[in-house]
Amino acid sequence: MNKENIVEIHNLQKSFDNGKITALNGINLEIKRGEFVSIIGPSGSGKSTLLNMIGALDKADTGSIVVSGNDLIQKKDLSEFRSREIGFIFQLHNLIPNLSVLENVEIPMYEKNMSSSQMRKRALELLEYVGLSDKLKRKPTELSGGERQRVAIARALANEPSIILADEPTGSLDSKTGAMILNRLKDLHEKENVTLIMVTHDMDVASLADRTIRVLDGKIQN
Repeated sequence: MNKENIVEIHNLQKSFDNGKITALNGINLEIKRGEFVSIIGPSGSGKSTLLNMIGALDKADTGSIVVSGNDLIQKKDLSEFRSREIGFIFQLHNLIPNLSVLENVEIPMYEKNMSSSQMRKRALELLEYVGLSDKLKRKPTELSGGERQRVAIARALANEPSIILADEPTGSLDSKTGAMILNRLKDLHEKENVTLIMVTHDMDVASLADRTIRVLDGKIQN
């Protein structure tokens, strides 16, 4: 793997429903460490499937995918890889509703066998970073959409991942709140040199990235 590349994908194929639905059809892609990449395409184009492949949420049928030096086709323990290397931000937050804001941010750190005091310290630092240190005991249902997404950003950063994967992170937000979330992500990318890969259908959002990849019918369009 090229030292500058954090993601290397070659001839990646993925289908669903016993091969009846082709989601990815011969994807070739390289992403450099520290790059901010947007992936765009219409609904059903394969862009979210591609993101899930990079995050080891799904297995490819054929081809190769190497992320942070890990061969995701051959690797057995993908949960350990995800907890160490990947931070996820989803459109609908995926926060645990019966846990507090603080507890939601602490959850990923259980994978690292950190002490409770270490987890709390890290979570407090992250919630201060996203401007939510006054909401520690609130439940997700007591927060606005923008606040929930900021909790999701803090949670994604909990284990200091090398890659942040964001799937339509502003899709359910109003334009003002969405702009605030995007500015926070861009600031994170620039200051921490985190590789940021973001799926979006919004060209204005995509234009903030260093590079835009277009996916159509499971293929990357040149």
